[in-house]
Amino acid sequence: MRVFLQGLLFGVAYIAPIGMQNLFVVSTAIEQPLKRALQVALIVIFFDTSLSLACFYGVGKLLQTTPWLELAVLLVGSLLVFYIGWGLVRQKAVEMGTMATSFSYKATVVTAFSVAWLNPQALIDGSVLLGAFRVSLPSELTHFFMLGVIIASIIWFIGLTGLISKFKHLMQPKVLLWVNRICGVVIILYGVKLLATFATKI
Repeated sequence: MRVFLQGLLFGVAYIAPIGMQNLFVVSTAIEQPLKRALQVALIVIFFDTSLSLACFYGVGKLLQTTPWLELAVLLVGSLLVFYIGWGLVRQKAVEMGTMATSFSYKATVVTAFSVAWLNPQALIDGSVLLGAFRVSLPSELTHFFMLGVIIASIIWFIGLTGLISKFKHLMQPKVLLWVNRICGVVIILYGVKLLATFATKI
């Protein structure tokens, strides 16, 4: 139980800071109905937990030891992240007001995958942090720790979606538009940062 709680607390602390996944979930909860926003949250949870499991078992180390793969992920990731952010910045106030923004599950899956798996910093940081925990735990207890991490992801993203969806009616469409635009700018900055990291590694 102690190891499970350790994993749960680590999971919340790891995903709670504002990052691309949280911004994507917040943006979706603002512009889509609750049912659809929860579906998107489940897609994000899938990629977040799969990333955590991969980091726990050493994929981040693969990036560190394979320079060309790290460069490829940095380049593709930075361009996709920039594209996602630019889409948010360019949204129209009318779309936000009517809650009828165009929606595509295919685009959602690609975006959810991108903000998780195409973020080299998340892969490397995740592998270092989760790897450190894995080494510190008895092998027979590691699955309890990862169960805690996965449950934390489910609680966080479902809770965040529900909270934003519940209170978005208190905000004017213009405010919602600017929230989305700010999210878009932050995501673009992530993309620029990834591109700068790519440039320094060439």
